[in-house]
Order: sequence, then C-alpha cells, then structure tokens
Amino acid sequence: MPEGIHVETAEQYQARLNSYVVDKDPIEMLRAAPDVLAGLIEGAPDALLSRRPAEGKWSVRAILAHLAEDELASSWRYRQMIEHSGVALPGFDQDEWARLGRYESWPAAEGLSMFRSLREANLRMFGKLTPEEWQRHGFHAERGRITVADLARHMAAHDVNHIIQVKRCLEKIQAQSRLPGGQKA
Repeated sequence: MPEGIHVETAEQYQARLNSYVVDKDPIEMLRAAPDVLAGLIEGAPDALLSRRPAEGKWSVRAILAHLAEDELASSWRYRQMIEHSGVALPGFDQDEWARLGRYESWPAAEGLSMFRSLREANLRMFGKLTPEEWQRHGFHAERGRITVADLARHMAAHDVNHIIQVKRCLEKIQAQSRLPGGQKA
C-alpha cells in the first residue's frame, strides 16, 4: 500500500457513517438527498461528471449509478424484513455491481432519476409503516441484526457519505482543470 494512504476499517467506516446521522431525522435526510445531488450536478458538463478524480476512484456519474442500484437493493431489503422478519440479507460486492452495471457509462441524469424514483417509492412506504413494522429486522451478512429503522438510518448516512464524495470529486476535477498549462494534479 502506498505510504500515507489510510485504509478505513469496517468499524471506522460505520462510526463515520453514524456520526452523519446523530441527532438528525433520517427520513428528512433521505427525502433531501436527491435534491442535494441534483443541485451539485446542475449545469455541470457531462465531461466533468465522467472524469474520475483519481485512478481507481468512481466518477460522479458512477457514484449516482451506485446510489440508484444501492437504493434498489435497499428497497428489496426493507420489504423482505417487513414481510419476513428475521430474514437473511446477503451483502453485495459494489465493485462487481459497478462492473456488471457499467456505471461509468450511465448518464448522470439517468442515475439520479432512478435514485429519485426508488427513493420516493421507499418514502411512500415509510409513511404507512406501523411502529412494529419499523422494528422488523433481518440479519445482514456484514452488519448483523438490522431493523427497518436501522437500515433507513444507515442509508441516510450512506447518502451523506456519497454527497461528500461528489463534492470532493467535483472540487478536485475543477481544481485540476485550472492548473496552468493543463497540468494534472
């Protein structure tokens, strides 16, 4: 591993995500995320949204595709937990999904649209859940026992994580574009 690169453990990642939702309403965060992302990419040329900020890192359009497909997986998980409390919830390899889904080929608007549509469907469902349904659970392959409420909180934090990533990605690419002589940072 290159010197100076910090690899976050699963526990550190989860602690960071948890810090994003402390004392916040995860449902409001879930509701706001598609609009926040739309504001970040509004008016950005496709060439900018297609650039990777570094080797091995996802472009903004790939991040949006990931958010859409992760919302798809979460939609299924919520419904499985509600219908079959105690169900096993397998994990997935996000890099394999990116390869299979060809995330780098997705137009940014398409990823955002799919994310928004799936999120709206989940929010409609959340509005009708009973307190007991919020506490139904599954056993996630990586996170262990997780309730519907826990997964909603996790997804709100996941959104924040990727919103920060999109902001940094756009800032880095824009800074690279401003270097004298077209040099890359």
